[in-house]
Amino acid sequence: MLTSLALFGPIGTWEAIVLLGLGLLIFGRRLPEVGRSLGKGIVEFRKGLSGVEQEIEEASKRPSPPRQEQLPERDPQLRTPVTETGEDARVNRGNRVEGAGGPAA
Repeated sequence: MLTSLALFGPIGTWEAIVLLGLGLLIFGRRLPEVGRSLGKGIVEFRKGLSGVEQEIEEASKRPSPPRQEQLPERDPQLRTPVTETGEDARVNRGNRVEGAGGPAA
């Protein structure tokens, strides 16, 4: 049993044979061309697929270079200026309010 059409119900064996016969009568001359182009397309697809497989195999066989993480050197001019107590010298601490989270004096 083939497919079922919503309008006509299921297609039986004889109906399928009649439809295939009509298709051959109408498109019979073009079928060899269609078959050739379909075959060529399949061959090209397989060639492309095998080429991709070979590339993957070659890449997996190659040893990967050792990975070295290098940290960028810091520019001495970009360092944060620090006071004798280890605090950031760029922050103005002249107007401190007692009990505001600063160190007790």
